[in-house]
Amino acid sequence: MKSQLLSLYQQRFGHRPEAIIDLRAHGSNRKLFRLIDQDGTSVVGVFGPDHEENRAFLSYSRALRSVGLPVPEIHIADEAQGLYLEEDLGDITLFDALAAARNGDEFPPDVLEHYRRVVDLLPVVQVDGGRAIDYSVAYPSAEFDRRSMAWDLNYFKYHFLKLAGIPFNEARLQSDFERLCDFLLTADRSHFLYRDFQSRNIMLRGGEPWLIDYQGGRRGALQYDIASLLYDAKADLPEPLREELLGRYMDALADRVAFDRDRFVEEYRGYVLIRILQALGAYGYRGFFERKPLFLASVPYAIRNIERVLERGLPVDLPELRMVFERIAASDLRDPGMVATVGNAPVAEGLPEATAAVVEDDGLTVTVRSFSYRRGYPAENSEHGGGFVFDCRSLHNPGRYEPYKALCGLDAEVVEFLEREESVEAFWDGVRALVDGAVRAYMERGFSNVSVAFGCTGGQHRSVYFAERLSRHLRKEYPTVRVVLEHREKERWPARR
Repeated sequence: MKSQLLSLYQQRFGHRPEAIIDLRAHGSNRKLFRLIDQDGTSVVGVFGPDHEENRAFLSYSRALRSVGLPVPEIHIADEAQGLYLEEDLGDITLFDALAAARNGDEFPPDVLEHYRRVVDLLPVVQVDGGRAIDYSVAYPSAEFDRRSMAWDLNYFKYHFLKLAGIPFNEARLQSDFERLCDFLLTADRSHFLYRDFQSRNIMLRGGEPWLIDYQGGRRGALQYDIASLLYDAKADLPEPLREELLGRYMDALADRVAFDRDRFVEEYRGYVLIRILQALGAYGYRGFFERKPLFLASVPYAIRNIERVLERGLPVDLPELRMVFERIAASDLRDPGMVATVGNAPVAEGLPEATAAVVEDDGLTVTVRSFSYRRGYPAENSEHGGGFVFDCRSLHNPGRYEPYKALCGLDAEVVEFLEREESVEAFWDGVRALVDGAVRAYMERGFSNVSVAFGCTGGQHRSVYFAERLSRHLRKEYPTVRVVLEHREKERWPARR
């Protein structure tokens, strides 16, 4: 991957960079690198495994720049390989500036000025930028519609409530979700919805805000993005400041579109609610399931947001959701130490024990397996008996080499070995296209089960890598689908270090 980025750099700039270093992408499957030239200038190199997501980001970047908005310039892209080079905006996010300057309860005046610039900028992005956007490339949906809202609400239900062990009545909660969607759909949804407009996605360069990570954008309600910024959990903005910034935002918006301020604020409260739910789903998945402490640390702050929502009252009558909020607020999840213990719950069959009940709910379950051809095909006992078996033996086998023999497809060294191979990405693209098509069709037709198996010689390296990768992809893209992961040969693997 690095060698391909180096070649892309040489193609664009006529020479190779002096150095290439890894950068961290906290909540993303993308891999980021900084390529540094001899004179100290740099660009950011990106490998994005999701080609549709890449296409949206590249198209949006060009569109937003065309109307003068502060987004990174795309220097060159190789969409077939999922690679591109973009302008380097530095390392300081709005959140970094806030965390560094905060001291006690007083909100830092310098950072407040940054927030004011950001809320002044947001209507320009949503309205002017929205006119330039080509929504035909939006991914995974061109509009924040009822289906998109349902994905977010189920994300919260399955990846936060279930994993955290918060009790609820499924039927009553679903009724509340439907009422909430009915309310949200009354808002004007004709402008650009950035989707993840929060302090970690706003870079500060020369004291001015620059924007990143808008690839999930689509048409939607204006209120969603300002709710995302003001109820950004770990930023923990004081309530009076939220009110001030919301008023400033509406003043700036009034220069571009006509709207009823009272109605806007009423609808805004609903979008605050769904944004909090979406964020909790993300914290649950990334924290409880993927065991990433950064996301677990945000849970107590999100609960403070829930308490503020309860104090003000919900925008519509949602009795079961209100009960769920009260249980969350009264739980041990308020304590960062207790959140970590939930996140360290034992895992079996690829799923935390707290999610065992999920598999028994109505809906589609995808069982993903790795296996060894030496021991035959895995048994398939599901209701429909449908699915795929992919033969990974055509791919370069790391198990042939001594350094990898005691490792498996879960180990970073094996992952890096495989992802250097162009054939692996071509194989993955084919797998993903076939499985995505089947999952969508099975969901629409109401099927309950589908299986996907990956086989290789020993069931230890290539098949395990692809089973893991597909499971992560399915959980991200289809939050309502239950994914059961099984490595049939696990007991036969060498003892892992």
